[in-house]
Amino acid sequence: MADHFAAFSFVDRIAELEPAKRARGVFSIPRDVAAFPACLVAEAVGQLAAWVAMAQIDFRGRPVAALATETLFHRDVAPGDRLQLAVEIETCDDDAVAYGGAAEVEGARVIELRHCLGPMLPVAEFDAPEAMRERFGLLCGEGAPAGRFHGVDRPRLDAIETTSERSVRATLRVPHSAPFFADHFPRRPVFPATLLLDCQIRLALDLARDAIAVPAGMTLLPQRMANVKMRSFIVPGQAVELAAELTSVNGASGTARLTASVDGRNVATARLDVAAREEQAA
Repeated sequence: MADHFAAFSFVDRIAELEPAKRARGVFSIPRDVAAFPACLVAEAVGQLAAWVAMAQIDFRGRPVAALATETLFHRDVAPGDRLQLAVEIETCDDDAVAYGGAAEVEGARVIELRHCLGPMLPVAEFDAPEAMRERFGLLCGEGAPAGRFHGVDRPRLDAIETTSERSVRATLRVPHSAPFFADHFPRRPVFPATLLLDCQIRLALDLARDAIAVPAGMTLLPQRMANVKMRSFIVPGQAVELAAELTSVNGASGTARLTASVDGRNVATARLDVAAREEQAA
């Protein structure tokens, strides 16, 4: 499977490992990708934590996204950047892993994840345990070849309606097939939670730009995402209704409540703080 460990894998090497406690790793963003959204940086941190957790229980289980208390967005990254990843494991057993982590580029903090929780499900439901064990050995040794990632096409959002100046709904159409399903996951394709969050952030920013006065020379960016709860899997071909509601506006910043539902059933919730920042040089 050509896209396995390529289309949605964001750890090239695990440089330091203290089993069940902490790890450091790296991922080089290929120069030829169009972009690398902040949510994929968060995904890279989460994947490093997942490798530590899976190794600790000898690949009997793998964590899936469920809860993230707080994610702080410090700055964007660009194609060609080399991510320095770090995770601290709070607890880890066959039931769940709790962790925090961060990513840096050239010593500058990019993103922080605080108090995340991933329930463990059987590895064999999602991927071949022997393939995961072999990949972990490679990552802890010479490392995987860089440059295998070719980017992710952001799913289309179809506007439903702007219900008021401070709320909007849209439909996310999950593709029936996509390269990233080869990694997420080969035996049980699941739409990545981080791609869902990226879509929700895009929707909230579009809404906020119409309601928040952004000073010249600045741009509106995500600042903090809190209380992320993933309640169920999203699978290929589903239509997901996204909603964003601005609950407060304070000068050049604001807060939005985010929800996602499938067939009227709530599948994800979060709160997003946005703020105007100085535009980064290209």
